[in-house]
Amino acid sequence: MFNPVPAAIAVPFLALNLLAFLIMLIDKLKSSQAGAERISEGMMFFLGVIGGALGIYLGMLVFRHKTKKWYFLIGLPLLIIQNLALVYLVYPYLVK
Repeated sequence: MFNPVPAAIAVPFLALNLLAFLIMLIDKLKSSQAGAERISEGMMFFLGVIGGALGIYLGMLVFRHKTKKWYFLIGLPLLIIQNLALVYLVYPYLVK
């Protein structure tokens, strides 16, 4: 029988990905303003590493932002795999 994902995993994962998605929107809006303080690519990758890769990737596709950067096109799918592997490894410890 399949156990649902515990809230201890799902809620932070969804919140972080929503934040990452909104970060992409904010940076896209700021990119059209001259002299606006932008969100660094390092911060976007940091969010991806700690669990927000799916939100960054979806934001990249939806807002057509950073789509010409090869390290976003290759790195984010790899980070999504890393995020899923982390959830897979942590899951057994949280369902006990």
